[in-house]
Amino acid sequence: MSFSASVLTLYPEMFPGALGVSLAGRALEAGTWSLEAIQIRDFASDRHRTVDDTPAGGGAGMVMRADVLAKAIDHASPQDDPRPRLLMSPRGKPLTQLRVRELAAGPGVVIVCGRFEGVDQRVIDARGLEEVSVGDFILSGGEPAALVLLDAVVRLLPGVMGNAVSGDEESFENGLLEHPHYTRPQEFEGRQIPEVLTSGNHQKIAAWRRAESERLTKERRPDLLASHPLVK
Repeated sequence: MSFSASVLTLYPEMFPGALGVSLAGRALEAGTWSLEAIQIRDFASDRHRTVDDTPAGGGAGMVMRADVLAKAIDHASPQDDPRPRLLMSPRGKPLTQLRVRELAAGPGVVIVCGRFEGVDQRVIDARGLEEVSVGDFILSGGEPAALVLLDAVVRLLPGVMGNAVSGDEESFENGLLEHPHYTRPQEFEGRQIPEVLTSGNHQKIAAWRRAESERLTKERRPDLLASHPLVK
């Protein structure tokens, strides 16, 4: 069974977007995964296809209606659908490589892309939406975040990357940032490839890469070290 993604959005024309090219695009064409972009407005009941209303209690902006969104979710994901239901939201749990791997090992995802000020809390609770954030910043809507999440997941599906172990030593896979990379030419503007990398000594190369990963993590993401006790 291929990985199946259903995206609920007000802008289905944004998909597949970048997911239609390179690794993800080739895998999509090959049937390794499938993508369905569903227009939320199709589930509105009035002639204006209204999907939002003013926030209860007052305030700026508009809020996506629970009744309309619930109909869209029920269409995309019946009760027996095993796929997790995600809501891209800046207040959600940060997306991690561990969660990406969990999703890639499953049957697919149903992703709700919010707009305006947000989504009525009642539909989040009633449909069991898992709120997911791709960073501490605000986007115009959930669509760019959904593209990011799907790109991260799809590349891990079996057969998508040419080398199955390509992702094993990347940033976050072992709790650390990835070590620096080099390739030919041997010298670039007076800068040499580190000698250890051309030594042929695989043990020393592994030790150098580990040390560089630890150094970069301490410098740039010390927060990661709290969950990686082997690094001091």
